[in-house]
Amino acid sequence: MKKKIWSSYENVAQFHFYEKLNDFFPSEKREKNYSYQFRGNPSIKDPIEAIGVPHTEVDLIVVNGHSVSFEYRLQHGDQVAVYPEKVSTDIFPRVKLRDEPLKKHAFILDVHLGKLAKMLRMLGFDVVYENDYDDPEIIRRSLEEKRIIVTRDRRLLYVKVIVHGYCIRSMNSEEQLQEVLDRYDLYSQIRPFYRCMICNGKIRKIDKSLIIHRLEPKTKAYFNEFFLCEGCNRIYWKGSHHDRIQIRLEKVRRFHRDYKERVTRFM
Repeated sequence: MKKKIWSSYENVAQFHFYEKLNDFFPSEKREKNYSYQFRGNPSIKDPIEAIGVPHTEVDLIVVNGHSVSFEYRLQHGDQVAVYPEKVSTDIFPRVKLRDEPLKKHAFILDVHLGKLAKMLRMLGFDVVYENDYDDPEIIRRSLEEKRIIVTRDRRLLYVKVIVHGYCIRSMNSEEQLQEVLDRYDLYSQIRPFYRCMICNGKIRKIDKSLIIHRLEPKTKAYFNEFFLCEGCNRIYWKGSHHDRIQIRLEKVRRFHRDYKERVTRFM
């Protein structure tokens, strides 16, 4: 007589992920129902991340037609819909997944995003970056300074205490910049020539006479407007560096036009 083989899993729930959350799945699994087998009654954050989506990317969880928090305990037969930010639904009342909204957009980037850090600083954003930061240091500074973690390592964002974070999709630094600008709708907050690209310090205008002893002969002869970083004491002027920034800004303006067109079409 054949023995009956019992599954080690007792329960099954159906998950469906919407819009940008599908970026975390291979193309053949996007916009499809996912059967999740589980034991006991885990908090819903755990299966969402076990399937592959960091909790920081999620803005709304709907179970059997009702909005729930990350603490909801998954039940056998649940129908779960998971949404990112900026997706409108008719679900009401809506449970907030985060206690407090961001009052400012300040960032901390992981060690793989040095080019992106410079570009964000170029546009005036407060960005902490060091090429030797480990994960505990990134998490500590994120919590203490209320910074958004931007990373290419989605498993870093699985850490429960992290409130705000974004997982970069692209390997291209210019596309990464567009991702962050779109994700947090930062276009109206751009302030070029406000921060040092090297150390993140604020830049202020300074009289030429105060730093003339530090200038090379040609710089001294051809330029009259100068800026000084309050952090690293680096001197800036409107030379080739300024021209490169202007080219970058024009690309950002094109990004913005495309972004507004996408938002308009979606609405």
